[in-house]
Parts: sequence; structure tokens; C-alpha cells
Amino acid sequence: MVKRATKPESGLLFDQADWDFDTLWRTFDAIEQVAREDLELDFYPNQIEIISSEQMLDAYSSIGMPLMYHHWSFGKHFLGHERLYRKGARGLAYEIVINSNPCISYCLEENTMPLQALVMAHAAFGHNHFFKSNHLFEQWTDADGILDYLEYARRFIASCEEKHGLEDVEATLDAAHSLMPHGVFRHRRPRQLSLREAEEQRQARIAAAEQNVYYLWNTIPDADEGQQSQDSGLLDRKREMQLPEENLLYFLEHYSPVLTSWQREILRIVRNIGQYFYPQKQTKVMNEGCACFVHYYILNKLHEQGRLSDGAMLEILHSHTNVLTQPDFDDPRFSGINPYALGFAMMEDIKRVCLNPTEEDREWFPDIAGSGDWRNVLKHAWANYRDESFIQQFLSPAVMRRFRMFAISDESSSRYCTVTGIHNSHGYRHLRDTLALDHDLSALEPDIQVADADLLGDRCLHLKAIRRNSVPLDADSKLATLKHVERLWGYKVEITEVDAHR
Repeated sequence: MVKRATKPESGLLFDQADWDFDTLWRTFDAIEQVAREDLELDFYPNQIEIISSEQMLDAYSSIGMPLMYHHWSFGKHFLGHERLYRKGARGLAYEIVINSNPCISYCLEENTMPLQALVMAHAAFGHNHFFKSNHLFEQWTDADGILDYLEYARRFIASCEEKHGLEDVEATLDAAHSLMPHGVFRHRRPRQLSLREAEEQRQARIAAAEQNVYYLWNTIPDADEGQQSQDSGLLDRKREMQLPEENLLYFLEHYSPVLTSWQREILRIVRNIGQYFYPQKQTKVMNEGCACFVHYYILNKLHEQGRLSDGAMLEILHSHTNVLTQPDFDDPRFSGINPYALGFAMMEDIKRVCLNPTEEDREWFPDIAGSGDWRNVLKHAWANYRDESFIQQFLSPAVMRRFRMFAISDESSSRYCTVTGIHNSHGYRHLRDTLALDHDLSALEPDIQVADADLLGDRCLHLKAIRRNSVPLDADSKLATLKHVERLWGYKVEITEVDAHR
């Protein structure tokens, strides 16, 4: 649905559960007016698509992306989701939104009109604004080019299947998919030097070395000359290949002795898609919290203006509450803290602190307490933070008490669990630090780096796994990962685990 320029009329936007496209137009325009003029959001142009449940299941299977290339794992996921859906064991999402320009939102055709209003406000303006404004998405994703790139990837992999056979292509994709979590850049890479800049740096290094030579020592035989030569070769290799390298797929794409050009391009496609999704893994709480806050504010504003009926608002609030449910720790549904609930609660709390602060708020947030400028505070947070830093900066004692949070230490060396954080001044800070660490990807995912590879020697690839808090790699996952790396490298692969402080 391409946006058209119309001015919202007054009165109820709809008065029944069934929807038609005119009603969708009218409601979309009213939502956009509040998002643009009241919240002052910045968002990509919107493209709303109404899809069936089968199409929604298909979108699930291909990680929510249109134009995705073919792979057997997508069909497996489709059958799994469909079986649970048909049995009534799992519902479908109300929407799926894609970080692209224009921003594409898939809305389920089975939704009632109040739900369509909710998901348009949630996805087309909440998620859309977050995608466009957050620094991680700006740094690591290309909203303008992702759809064209997916089309290219699908055509390229289909042509590879025709030329090289389905089995060989699937084997390469299997290995690349398994390494996708280790195929992303976690830090911004330095700018590539031009040839002139590189030559100037080389000449400067030579001149500096000549000035620091001690000619007297050159006349003395060096017993460790062989060891120094070996160390020099290692340093040269590491400098040439920019080791250590955190992106395994990038290293294999550029330096594998056995991959053909089409296999290298497939690795490049998979790692680019993995990089596209990497910011979403770091901003789950913020992204969903932003979307929930935006849809809640916009729809309440429309209800205050008399544009939504009480019945429609009750249905919207029912769905809103279901999404934000936080089961207790002893509830069978409990699987940790609900990112929707935590994100929305923190953003509502920021608004409260800006408008009606307590003395406790003034102590914890002296810069924003009572400022009244909650819109800009939220937009600044949405643009400049990710989950762990957002929690570290903005989680308040009021939210901790509301969620009844406390911290537990479960050391393997101890027979007992110990409560280490309760509701007091010291405990609140410890709680905030602990919860922030639980959302830090560097503490949740293995950090495996390429340490060395002697391409002119035995060609053994040496990997280094950095332990956080002395936690070793899972033995089964370690063996499976090494098999996939060996398939793409073609020679022996060794991995060494070291503690983070080394």
C-alpha cells in the first residue's frame, strides 16, 4: 500500500471490526499525523502490505525477509511453524517489519481493524523511526540497498545451483549459515589506506628503524636469530592479514586456499545478511520498547481526540497488555524478562521522570528529572544507545521495584545460590549492572577469532576463543563449528581457549 497525501477527517476512524482499504487509508493518515506533528518522529516512507497466514508463515521461515534465496532450512522452519499454528499451539505475529527504504510492514489479513491500527502505529512508525535513527542501524545496515541486494543474492545463488549443482551449493550454505554468528564485524574497521598513504607509512617506518639501529650490536652473533626470524614471519603474517580477525566468514572468504570464486561470493552474501541483523540482536529491548511506546501514545491520543471508540480502544489495550505480560518466575510461561515489557516500562518511566519526578528520581537522573522534555530525551536514547547501555543509563529503582527484581549469584564453586542485590541503594546499582550484563552480546556469545594462518607452511588455521568469566565453550558446539570451518578452510583447524584477561 503506497502512501497517498490526504488530510485526516474528523470523527471516528472506524466503527466496526471489519476493515477495508479506505478505512486503512484513513486510519494510517491519522496515525501519521500524530507521529509527525506530536511525537516529531523521523521515519522512512511506508509500504503496508496485507498478507495471509500462509504468507506470514513463509515470512517466518525466511527470517522475515522478502526475496530470500532458497535453502532447505527455510522449508524446515516453515513446516515446524505451520504444524504448531494448525494445532493451535502457537499464534502468528500481528505484523513483521523490514528495515528498508521504503519501510515494509506486513500486516496479517486476519487482524481486526483495531489491531490493524495498532500494528500500523507499532511497526510503520515505532520500528520505522528506530531503524532510521539508531546509530547501530545507521552504521551497519543499508536500508536503501537491502532489497536490491536480496534480489541479487537470490539470483546469484539460483545461478550457482544451476551451474555447480544443488548439493555443492547447499554444503557451502550450510557451513556459512552455521558460522553466521561469528561472521559479523563487532567494531568499526579502520579506513583502508590509499596506495600513497600506505607507501608514506612504510617509508616513515623504515626511516624510524634506521634512526634506532644500534650498529655495535650488529657485530655480535645472535644465538636466537632463528627464533627471531620465525617471530618476524609471524608478525608479518598478522600484519598482512590484519590478525587477529573477529569475522570468521570474512577471513575465510579472503584467505581460504580451497574456495572457488562463487563459494567466496556466497560467504560474502551470508555475512552481509548476518551483519544486517546484528544491530537487531543488540537492541531488542529498545526497539520493541520504542514501538510499544509509540503505538500506545498515538492510539491513546486518537482516543482522546474522539477518533477511536471505547470498544476499539478496549480491544487495542487487551492486545497491548498481552504483549507486555511479564510472567512470574514460577509461571510455566516464564523464560526471562520480557523485552517488550521492560522496554516499554523504562520508556514510560523516562516520561514520568521528566514530567513528575520524585526526590529519588532527582538523585538518580539529575539531568532529566523535571525537565518536561521527554520527547527529546527518548529520541536521544533511541538514537544513541543499545540495550546494555540503555539499561545502564536509564533503569530506575521504580522500575526495579515494579518488576520485583533481585540479583542472584550462582557460582559453580559454591553449593548455594546467594542473593547479591536487593532493594536498597547499593542493591539497585548492582541490579542495574547485572541486568545490563545480561543484555551484552559480548558476554552472551562466544568470542572466536582467527589468531594465525601460515599460508606458505602447513596451512593450519589457528583460532582463539576468548573466555568470559572463565566459561568454556560447549564441547558439542565446538566440534560442530570446527567441522564447518574445516570444510571452508580445506586444511586442519585448531582452536585454543584463553581467559579474557590474557
